[in-house]
This record gives sequence, structure tokens and C-alpha cells, in this order.
Amino acid sequence: MCRWFAYRGAPIRTSELLLHPVHSIVAQSLSSPLGAEPVNGDGFGFGWYPSSGDGPPGVFRSIEPAWHDQNLRSLAEAIESPLFFCHVRAAAGPPIQQTNCHPFRYEGWLFMHNGGIADFARVKRDLVLAVDPELYPFMLGTTDTEVLFHLALTFGLRDDPVRAMARAIGLVERVGHERGTRFPFQGSVAITDGATVWAFRYSSQGRSRTLFHSSDIADLRTMYPTEQRLSLLSDDAHVIVSEPINDLPGAFLEVPESSLAILDESGYRHADFVPTA
Repeated sequence: MCRWFAYRGAPIRTSELLLHPVHSIVAQSLSSPLGAEPVNGDGFGFGWYPSSGDGPPGVFRSIEPAWHDQNLRSLAEAIESPLFFCHVRAAAGPPIQQTNCHPFRYEGWLFMHNGGIADFARVKRDLVLAVDPELYPFMLGTTDTEVLFHLALTFGLRDDPVRAMARAIGLVERVGHERGTRFPFQGSVAITDGATVWAFRYSSQGRSRTLFHSSDIADLRTMYPTEQRLSLLSDDAHVIVSEPINDLPGAFLEVPESSLAILDESGYRHADFVPTA
């Protein structure tokens, strides 16, 4: 389907993580060993929060393959950020257009997804009609992810992201089952308000797309005292990824099935995730 990357920590030049690692998210756009598709070349998106902490996040999206886009490289070399998302897309049905590239933005929030709503064309009408009419004009693309985001906003994402996602995916499953779909939802989802990252791994079948988060940098420095790559990262640096961006054993831990990882200034917290019927 797709691959995505999320970083939270001290401000860092974004190219250090988006471009330079041996298995960076840009490298994964061309070769993704753990993905459902090895190539994710149907566009990309890059969303970042300013180091000053002021203003909404910036977003740059393109239908170019990430490995080929010089504008992405130029931006990544120029921007420093304490929290940023990147997503590379493998289109599964909706057309390749800029408005279908993740991450999606609403006010100060960013949202991205790897996976899909099964039989989306068959359930789309019911799901879209459940979106708050005041939010409907902000849906500019045609993807299931954008509908899922606006359902979560409708169900209170800005107040309680976990509960909102449980209700949104619960609705997807209910409507899907009513239309005869056995396994309506599949995927991993990342959401942020610029301070906290919520990362969900869930599928109706219990066989979700891969999701990992980094180990603590202090522990990795103890494990690899001569590893120069770790010197670039602050003690509070953390990443959540569809698949690991380097080859260091122990650097990444898998997020369990039907669970979520919450990343804030204190580090990770984990919880089970169950959709609300």
C-alpha cells in the first residue's frame, strides 16, 4: 500500500532522517521489503511543524516519485523541525493526484495512513454522509484515508484522538459488514497535533501492515558506543515508521497488533486499541 515516517524530538535537519539513512523513507519509495508493494512511487507528502512552535504545519505534496523529486531534497536539506511526517504512496485505486497524497492537514493536525478501507466504492456514500457537514468542504481528494480523517474529526479527534479513531474505524467496520465485506479495515495510522503523535495498528482480519518505533537513544548509544549516526540525535529523539530505516539490530521495536503507541515529551506509552461498535 504505502510507507510512512514520523519523528518527534529536538529540532533536526529533516534530511538527516528522510534522506540519509540506509533505508530512509525516500529509499523505501523505491524499494520496500516489508511493504505490500515493493515500490511506492505514486506521489508523496512531507508535513512539518516549525522549530519556533508558532503557526500551523507546513505541507508539501507531489505526484512525483519521492526518489525523483528534487524539491523534496531541497526542502529537507533546508528545514529543521521538532516534529515531521513523511508518506510515500502506492495508489490502490483512487487516482494519482496531489489532493490524494498524505499527510492530510486540518488546522494544526496532520493525518496519514497505510492500508485501506475494503470495497471503498461500495461503502463510500454511507461514510461520507456521516461526516460533519461543516467539515465536508475540506475534503478535496478521493481517498479512503481522507474520509477516515474527517470521520475522526467528526467524532471528536481534537478532544480525544483515541476515542475518535475507535468510533471512526468502528463505523467503517459496521458499514462494511452491512455491505457484505468480511474484513472492512486494514492499516496503520499516524496522527499529530504538533506535540503528541498517536500511532495505531489495527485490521479487521488481525493481520495489519507493519509498524515499528525506535528504541531509546540512550540505550542504543550504550549498545553501539562507536556508532556515529546516533550522535546526530538528541536523547528525546523518537521515530515511528512502517519499517525500520536502518540496519542496527535492536534499534526498532514492533508495535503489536490491535494497539497504539502514544509519543509525547515523556516518551512512549502503549495501549490496546479496540474499535467502538
